[in-house]
Amino acid sequence: MFKGMKDDIQSVFRRDPAARNTWEVLTCYPGLHAIWLHRIAHALWLRGWKWLARMVSNLGRLLTGIEIHPGAKVGQRFFIDHGMGVVIGETAEIGNDVTLYQGVTLGGTSWNKGKRHPTLEDGVVVGAGAKVLGPFTVGAGAKIGSNAVVTKEVPAGATAVGIPGRIIAKATDEQAARRQAMAEKIGFDAYGMSQDMPDPVAQAIGQLLDHMQAVDDRLQGMCKALTALGSDYCAKALPELNPESFAGVADVSVAESEAAAPTSKD
Repeated sequence: MFKGMKDDIQSVFRRDPAARNTWEVLTCYPGLHAIWLHRIAHALWLRGWKWLARMVSNLGRLLTGIEIHPGAKVGQRFFIDHGMGVVIGETAEIGNDVTLYQGVTLGGTSWNKGKRHPTLEDGVVVGAGAKVLGPFTVGAGAKIGSNAVVTKEVPAGATAVGIPGRIIAKATDEQAARRQAMAEKIGFDAYGMSQDMPDPVAQAIGQLLDHMQAVDDRLQGMCKALTALGSDYCAKALPELNPESFAGVADVSVAESEAAAPTSKD
């Protein structure tokens, strides 16, 4: 038991740069208090002391603002940052090294008995305000963006953002390099294409850049063929793009990328 408590405290230091010392973590982190009270409530629940388990759970909600049903299964080194408004349902299952931020709901979409709540595998991170609803699995190492509403399975290592939650596929290194080259060529710095903070708008921009690159390659091939035939059609220079014209678009990309980030800052 004490080893588990020590691991919980160390997980705070690993995932929250605001944590300064052990005494502060022990006394000022409601997420930690909620988890420890839940372990007591869960033990009572498994032994058939249902009413007492619910009372301990209600006490935890009163003291911390975090509601964890005593029937929920929680793994080791589970960390709830800030925590206010977090709700975890009865049949939810949480693996090891999972991180939740404030306002997260692990809820159900059915009134039927049985498995109604999600399963979060090891290393999952769920951003502030996100809702994960239904009896499906969020794979190990996956990330759920802030305020996303996820109602279907998320593969391991994937990122889900938006309403409804959409899975963001990461570009390969070769694709990323080509997109960056095209973005620089047209005078647009595609901030929203960051691999650390993917979002649907950035994904759409990336596909447009891929298409533009393919069209550009084809035009260059056609110009070479025309030049070889003696035509000077391709000798005319194309109009230059003014980078200042894309400044507003870049600012919007930055804002949307930050909104999709699956973490919360103090």
